[in-house]
Amino acid sequence: MRDAVGILLRHPGDAVAIVKARLSGKRVRAAQAGAALFGLDHHALRWPGGERRRASVADVEGAGITVVLADEIARPLSPDVAIVVLTATGHALADGAPTSLARAFAAHPDRFALYGDALVRSGDALLPVLRPAFDPDYLRAVDYIGPVVAFRRTALDAVGGLGALDPQAPAFDALLRLAATFGAKAIAHLPAVLSFADDESCATTPPAGEGGRDNLSARLRIVRQDLERAGQSDVGAIPARDGVIAFARPLPDPPPRVSLIVPTRDRLDLLRPCIDSLIHRTDWPDREILICDNDSRDAQTLAYLIELTRQGIARVVPCPGPFDFAAMNNRAAMQATGRVLAFINNDVTATDPTWLDRMVREALRPEIGAVGARLIDGRGRIQHGGVILGPGGLVTHAHRFFPGEAPGYLSGLLATRRISAVTAACLVVESRKFAAVGGFDAAAFAVDFNDVDLCLRLNAAGYHSFYVGGAVLTHDEAASRRWTEEAQTRHAREVATFKKRWGPLLAQDPHYHPGFDPDLGTYARLRPGWPGADPIAPR
Repeated sequence: MRDAVGILLRHPGDAVAIVKARLSGKRVRAAQAGAALFGLDHHALRWPGGERRRASVADVEGAGITVVLADEIARPLSPDVAIVVLTATGHALADGAPTSLARAFAAHPDRFALYGDALVRSGDALLPVLRPAFDPDYLRAVDYIGPVVAFRRTALDAVGGLGALDPQAPAFDALLRLAATFGAKAIAHLPAVLSFADDESCATTPPAGEGGRDNLSARLRIVRQDLERAGQSDVGAIPARDGVIAFARPLPDPPPRVSLIVPTRDRLDLLRPCIDSLIHRTDWPDREILICDNDSRDAQTLAYLIELTRQGIARVVPCPGPFDFAAMNNRAAMQATGRVLAFINNDVTATDPTWLDRMVREALRPEIGAVGARLIDGRGRIQHGGVILGPGGLVTHAHRFFPGEAPGYLSGLLATRRISAVTAACLVVESRKFAAVGGFDAAAFAVDFNDVDLCLRLNAAGYHSFYVGGAVLTHDEAASRRWTEEAQTRHAREVATFKKRWGPLLAQDPHYHPGFDPDLGTYARLRPGWPGADPIAPR
């Protein structure tokens, strides 16, 4: 307690910000800020349940399971084997895991592979590795699942059998083969501890929770084969930072026009750096800039808008009336000429010139809807790493207040992967997809939740929201917002509407483990009382 008081006294500005967030009803934001201030992150996660025993041979055999190590995949299987667990030296099934796997396969005949969570021994501590639901894009970038995975024997036979798998990463190879053959829904996550590993033998799941990045040469080989099988041999799989695999997808020739849409009201101190970065620190051959002007009155701002128009650098779209973020962006989108729309807040600045190229390449994929970036705040911390549904009963930003260069939990800040939603502070989407779902819902969400609502409607239409960890910009969040009494009333109304429309989805985000504290949202603390005694089901 004394240490906590000392930290607050040494950081009075942070302490005041936490209190203000709490008093304004942003309790998750306040908790995240407190976690950052006290140095609470996933490195401090500890398993609360005490020692776990290994599953006995009798339990494994009684469940009809055969365990196969990576160096044993060439051996023939007995004809009566129904379930195969691929594993690696130093990893073992936990007590109760064989029964859980057998029951899940029996209850869900459409699931061909199941994986769970793990405990990693580090000294005297057991460190939990809690995984999200299956995402083939995430898996290609980072092996966040292996090496312990259970498969139906029939499914393995359908993709060539054990002998066809890469011996250096057989579970990783098998998962990608199954996803390509049967679809991603054939693979499910059981949110329970199914295995554990010794710290000296588990490079794939190190204590930091940033694993799955070793064995790079084998993973690259397997991923490239997977892309070839999918008819995507023109997609480059590239070793990136810390063993994460990045992807360079081909562009049409010529590349499509991108319409960069920036809403503003005065605030030249924000607008000028934003526009300068879109002009000078954004590499894209064909782009236009549309500025949604919401009744600017400042003489310098007006002169700046006139000069941009005169030089042909930007078009100004008049958006008079009360501030309506959704309607302003919709109006500009209707006037845009680009195949791709990029919505940019006026308090966002580009720092890495490749950001738009990285995002557009993903947004052009037929199955991808809204695409978001890694946003860094003015203090060099993560402001946005994707949106998580559920914390605090609403939504929050993943990894908020982590160091800007942090890899994130299970390398989630570096990887290109699916996510439930992204912020419209920097959101890229094809114009036809945006129009197909009706754009932002200005009637329901004039200011708040319009971005998450858009993403969820795109998801419901069959697209995937996407996070691109290699696209990095800075965001001085809400620097141009005014938290008036009227704004608070409007916010409360939009909160109620959002909960009514999307309430069932707020129960549990598939991209966030149910074992994490729902009131924090930063992978830093386990849910009180987890794991419970309730039955678990694949997700």
